[in-house]
Amino acid sequence: MAENDNVRGGFLGGFLIGSFIGALAGLLFAPKSGKELRSELKRKGGEVLDEAGELYSEAQARAKIILEEAHRRAEELKKEANLQLAEARLKAKEVVGEAKAGVKKVKGAVEVGLEAAKKELSKEERKDEPKA
Repeated sequence: MAENDNVRGGFLGGFLIGSFIGALAGLLFAPKSGKELRSELKRKGGEVLDEAGELYSEAQARAKIILEEAHRRAEELKKEANLQLAEARLKAKEVVGEAKAGVKKVKGAVEVGLEAAKKELSKEERKDEPKA
């Protein structure tokens, strides 16, 4: 899109410059008195400056619109990124919570297993003790 605007702007600028040079050449080679020629040059120069000013204003307005759109889009992307980050953090908390619960279950199972092993060991030791 920007490239298309550059092409159009380049063409329009070239057209204006060419028009100005053509008008200037026409005035210079036209059979007029010096006073008429200076007056005509002044008038045409003013017209060219006015057109250049209009082009500048249009380009400035377009640039402002493009910058505002880019800023708006950047804000949207920032909000979307923040939303996804918050969702990822929430999911991470859930996973950590599930992992902690799993660790507690394993720890409980290990403790129960150790208690059972101690009981079995103590039964075995009592069996092996000499009877008095």
